[in-house]
Amino acid sequence: MAEEEEPVDMKEVYEEACKPKCGKELREYEACQKRIEDDTTGEAHCTGQYLDFWKCIDKCAAPKIFANTR
Repeated sequence: MAEEEEPVDMKEVYEEACKPKCGKELREYEACQKRIEDDTTGEAHCTGQYLDFWKCIDKCAAPKIFANTR
């Protein structure tokens, strides 16, 4: 009996494929991280830039993900 292969989560595949298309958002997030790396107050954060990056990925990946759902 042949072993069954694990199903591949296509969401992760589509998200990885979209990351290069979101380079501007990624650079903004990385620049923010660099700016705040020496923050000792704990108040600085890059939440907005992080969410912008994932919003770009979601916008790119969503049509591909939902095209394959039933």
